[in-house]
Amino acid sequence: MLQFIKYLLIIMLFTSILGYVLIVLKEKFYLKNNIIIIDNKYVTQEHLNDTDMKEFFLDGTILKAGDEIRVLTRKNEKVIGTLIGAIKKEKSILMITHKNKIVKFDIDNIQQFKILNKYGKFFS
Repeated sequence: MLQFIKYLLIIMLFTSILGYVLIVLKEKFYLKNNIIIIDNKYVTQEHLNDTDMKEFFLDGTILKAGDEIRVLTRKNEKVIGTLIGAIKKEKSILMITHKNKIVKFDIDNIQQFKILNKYGKFFS
């Protein structure tokens, strides 16, 4: 009986390692082909179509859709969320907060921002 449990644990260990390797390879494939996955049911295709820039400069920093950022507005409001993209003609960015609220910021109203987590940082 103890031998059976030992073999079962070894099989489960190798299965979990194989699953982790396959997930990492899938993410690497997505990054190589510039596919960004924002896994949130509140982000619709309409939101994604509204944004025309997925990678852009903001105050000399390269931002990419999927980056987690903290924004401080001119009214001293702090918002933390995931960047969806930028709308060039409106000069604004679109992001989703941790409370699943879609927020649009005018670039002129952003006092300060900080990148908390880069999308695909594991592979850089």
